[in-house]
Amino acid sequence: MASSTADTTGQEAPLTLDQPAPRVLSFWDQSAFWANLGVSLFAFSGAYTVLAPNTEGAAQISIAAGIVAMIIGTVVGGLMLGLAAVPGAKTGKPAMMLLRGLFGAKLSYVPTVLNIAQLIGWGTFELIVIGNAAEEMFGGGPRWLYVVVAGVITTVLTIWPLGSVRLLRRFVTVGVGVALLWFYIQFFREGLPDLTADPGPEGNGPFGADWSLFWIATDAALAVSISWMPVAADYTRHSRSTKAAFGAASGAYGFTQILAYILGLFALALSTGDGTYGPFLSVTLGAAFFFILVLREADQSFANVYSTAVSIQNLAPRVDRRALSIGLGALITVLALWLDMDDYFGFLGLIGSVFVPLLGVLVADFFLRSGGEWNTSADAPSRWGMILAWLVGLSVYQLINPGDAGVWTDAWVRVQEWLHFTKQPWMSASLLSFLAAVAVAWLVGRFVDRRASVSARG
Repeated sequence: MASSTADTTGQEAPLTLDQPAPRVLSFWDQSAFWANLGVSLFAFSGAYTVLAPNTEGAAQISIAAGIVAMIIGTVVGGLMLGLAAVPGAKTGKPAMMLLRGLFGAKLSYVPTVLNIAQLIGWGTFELIVIGNAAEEMFGGGPRWLYVVVAGVITTVLTIWPLGSVRLLRRFVTVGVGVALLWFYIQFFREGLPDLTADPGPEGNGPFGADWSLFWIATDAALAVSISWMPVAADYTRHSRSTKAAFGAASGAYGFTQILAYILGLFALALSTGDGTYGPFLSVTLGAAFFFILVLREADQSFANVYSTAVSIQNLAPRVDRRALSIGLGALITVLALWLDMDDYFGFLGLIGSVFVPLLGVLVADFFLRSGGEWNTSADAPSRWGMILAWLVGLSVYQLINPGDAGVWTDAWVRVQEWLHFTKQPWMSASLLSFLAAVAVAWLVGRFVDRRASVSARG
């Protein structure tokens, strides 16, 4: 085994789905990868969604509540992400191919198509974020050029994915760590509000004093971590061990996401309305260190594009991922130049929500029932019981949090009224849908196993 591992050193990801995945990524390689994914420009601008998880305008919860919610939500979400990483490391299969074992080959196409749609959307949004941040950092300029450059960098990284992961470890991660430390120091020097003080009638800057929405805010933070669940196995299939895959995905990602989101909350506390990233650019050497974060954001779009290509391969196993990567890189670049993503958030949130209960089904069947033994072949039989468990979990999620997706949301609001269901502040759509999916999948698995046992005896 030692010689085999040594022989694969330096190999890249396989070009087609029917080729074996080299096990070349160490714990530190994977930690660097997940740590960089945990630091996103969206975490800075999106910190407000945790402070105002259920409002039309002003923040409702206190900054102290927001920080605690961020930590708890990210820790729980990180552990769930770690669970999603293990099957890839154990089987050597990418995420959507693993779903052949969970649902059957043909039924796996349904979540695969949804995953492709959401990843193209998120890849596009990342280029938009990079373009907006660069435009603000440089005080204007040709925004189209920033988007195109980001698209080219994304595509190059995607063609050599394992080399890109090692590049992150050797060079980028250190720069990102230094930049985060610098901004923390500068923000503390600027002076932050007392996190425990009563904001009084005038409020605490952009923050309130309410803790009643704490669990909703926690759910918002948890959902960000879970958003990476459908792609985790695409990278951890190259891990040298399952322990390394779980530890890196849960620990490194969770740690840096907490740092990034809390930094975003601090930036919001110091904001004077001078642009989304104004607090970062206004401090000493802020533009120089912020440039590191803008450049690093390409690893977010890289991860989305590469996983899109691998997901497509579940539908067309023999298509070269390099051709897919180039085509997808061009597609998201064009979309980023053309689309206004403001109206796309409801759709992205809707698609992303289906993968929380899917993880619950996976955990119940992979860890609790099958012991990691799945049939992931192209003719794996359909497993409608697992689809049922997934739909139950999805229904629980939508009943608690129907989101903002037009007709779909209106339909679930009517279901709430028909059931006389009132959402309570403590209800977490992510956690409850996950647990519901686990319970139903486990019961279905036990029922199927008993029937098989009876048939074998008969």
